[in-house]
Amino acid sequence: MLNAECGVQNKNITIGIIHLAVVAAALFLCADPAAAADAAGGTLELQPLISEALQNNHDVWVSQSRWNAASSKVKLAGSLPDPMFMIGYQNEGWSNYSYGKTEGAQWVYGVSQMFPFPGKRALKEEMASRDADTAEAMHRSARLGAVARVKELYYDLLLTYKDLDLVRERTALFGQIEEAALARYATGMGQQQEVLMAQTEKYMLLEREVMLDQKRKALEAMLTAAVGRDQNAPLGRPAEPAATPVPATEEELVRQALESSPEVASREKMLKASEAGVHMAQKEYYPDVTLAGTVLKRSGDFQDMWSLTATFNIPLYYKSRQGQALASARAMSSAAVHDLAGIKAMLASSVRENYSMVRSADQLMDLYRTGLIPKTRQDFELSLSGYRTGKVEEITVVSRLRALLDLETSYWTQFAAREKAIARLEVLTGTGDQLAAQGEKNEQQEKK
Repeated sequence: MLNAECGVQNKNITIGIIHLAVVAAALFLCADPAAAADAAGGTLELQPLISEALQNNHDVWVSQSRWNAASSKVKLAGSLPDPMFMIGYQNEGWSNYSYGKTEGAQWVYGVSQMFPFPGKRALKEEMASRDADTAEAMHRSARLGAVARVKELYYDLLLTYKDLDLVRERTALFGQIEEAALARYATGMGQQQEVLMAQTEKYMLLEREVMLDQKRKALEAMLTAAVGRDQNAPLGRPAEPAATPVPATEEELVRQALESSPEVASREKMLKASEAGVHMAQKEYYPDVTLAGTVLKRSGDFQDMWSLTATFNIPLYYKSRQGQALASARAMSSAAVHDLAGIKAMLASSVRENYSMVRSADQLMDLYRTGLIPKTRQDFELSLSGYRTGKVEEITVVSRLRALLDLETSYWTQFAAREKAIARLEVLTGTGDQLAAQGEKNEQQEKK
């Protein structure tokens, strides 16, 4: 009876192993395209991607066009209104055409030009100029955003490739545990469940590999869109860059953000435009003048006539028109003041947050690199050696290998998080586009 139960148990375990083997084969087939994709596009460098994004990114082009449009409106805002030409005819009576026959019959020709009250044109041009400056700052912000977006996607893609490498390496190590379990089982030192455990762990990593490969494809699609490249163009594997040095101290970064950030610059230009709007609203209390010259053409014995007139608008309804416009302009100016203060506070907070992330990542990476990973790897190797000789249980070896995989994954996660935080600091301090331009210049000099 006992032998029959053992036979049934062994049969179930064997069926389970066969089932896992089939699943593993399917996962290998799904994972093959990822391995092929590693070599398809070659090495992917960061700086050429940034240069390509600055040239082809659609958001950058849109902001450039808006800046050009706003710049074109500066002279337009300060120009005079179009002059008016008038032509008419004056007749005496209704019965016949009396031109040349009566004194009052005449053709009338006139030209008029409206002149705004002194100072209005200059204020309108100043407001348009501030709007153009704001559009320029927003264009710079779009460039910085494009650079940061490319960097974040690049490091996410690098992290995914590193995770894939780690999974494949640890799959091979679980294969060693499986071999040891099979050897122990063959000599009667171990049980068949140990073989099944090792195989299960290996196939779970294969499942994770397929999921990471799917993530890799999604990141490649987003990175391709960010640089404005054809979706069918291969990207390749990101090169592993050196850790970017921290550009300055925390307080220096905060000061640089408040001085150089395009977000602050755009809000400052908006504030100046709103102040000019207040002055313009105050000027609207004063009337404009329209000068007109008229010629009255007569024929026969009647001499031609001419006239000059000046027409002024009267701000009679100033309470409902000019007064309300001034109140609106002052409210907009107040909003611009608080918007500028708010963006400065937000920038300072964001700089400190990202700087803290960089420093924390540095500490954790050093801890992983110099302490946890080497010791955990040594612990795994010792436990694997002990398992082969029967001194250590399999679950100990598996847990050590899991811990090693988690620590190595955490190291590269912190590396990617650190580089993305530095990329955000470059946006906040307004240095990302300058660094990108300098990198592009250095790259061109190296090619020469």
